[in-house]
Amino acid sequence: MTHSLPSPDDLAEVAEVTAAIRESIGSVLSGLDSAITATLATVLAGGHLLMEDVPGVGKTTLARAFAASVDCSVGRIQFTPDLMPADVTGVSIFRSDDHRFEFRPGPIFAQVVIADEINRASPKTQSALLEAMQERAVTVDGVTRPLPEPFLVVATQNPIDMEGTYPLPEAQRDRFMAQVSVGYPQPRDEMAMLDSHDGVDPLEAVRAVTDTATLARLIDTARRIYAAPAVKQHIVDLVTQTRSDSSLRLGASPRASLRLLAAAKARAAMAGRNHVLPDDVKALAGAVLSHRLVPSTEARLAGRSTQDVVRTIVERTAVPTEARDAAPRMATAGASAAGA
Repeated sequence: MTHSLPSPDDLAEVAEVTAAIRESIGSVLSGLDSAITATLATVLAGGHLLMEDVPGVGKTTLARAFAASVDCSVGRIQFTPDLMPADVTGVSIFRSDDHRFEFRPGPIFAQVVIADEINRASPKTQSALLEAMQERAVTVDGVTRPLPEPFLVVATQNPIDMEGTYPLPEAQRDRFMAQVSVGYPQPRDEMAMLDSHDGVDPLEAVRAVTDTATLARLIDTARRIYAAPAVKQHIVDLVTQTRSDSSLRLGASPRASLRLLAAAKARAAMAGRNHVLPDDVKALAGAVLSHRLVPSTEARLAGRSTQDVVRTIVERTAVPTEARDAAPRMATAGASAAGA
């Protein structure tokens, strides 16, 4: 299946809107360029985002700032140990006056869903998100109900060694396109935060800079970015390396290859290019692959994280010559392929 390449106007719109969203988020949180880039790439690629870090570093604030920057419906779920699946998906209530059941939709029926501290809930409740994230639909009492489009889950979680957390199953982690870590701010950024948060909530000043119709167009533009065969081969080489690396007990799935390609296309669109470069793949490989991997016992004992392993794999995996040398000609080649 072939698609026409995005026009210069399409790419200009992506660059303009993502820059506005970046500025909007930056007015609330500073010093998070890489996390914001991964967030925007995930959104444009139609994926879901997982943010893991210690409490208090701005995970939920980043998610809320993004949601406030887009004129869309927002659902927020605070995951707790006693949260039930029905609290997420909704429940059917019997109406005695007309003797029928009425479905009351849960907070999952929103375009942007903030799942706060997702790994504090039991695995049963966590699994309630699986169908929604994969199928864009929810089945309750045998009835399947579609979710609004576009649909994005932004989940935060605390490190699994913290009190009261349940590890996310591998199948659920694989549903997230990317995982980012906010990290502690630099002193200058923390000083700026003290100034901007002094006596006010900066989120109250955030205004929507785009709407869901525009966001849908941006997602369509990102999907039509051209990726040369050599770039796709580089993605396959990286993912294949994770399946044979002795530091990993579980490598990346084929879904990871698809998601890395989609994220790389989104990054290229944000840069105003109609073709993917190897640098797009390298920049997002850690965010897209690391949370899908399971380290070996030896790697854990040595203190090596999956992020460390992915970084090593990216550094040692050679980029095909065709991907480097043919980069300036990718757009022309893509146009030919699209018109074939």
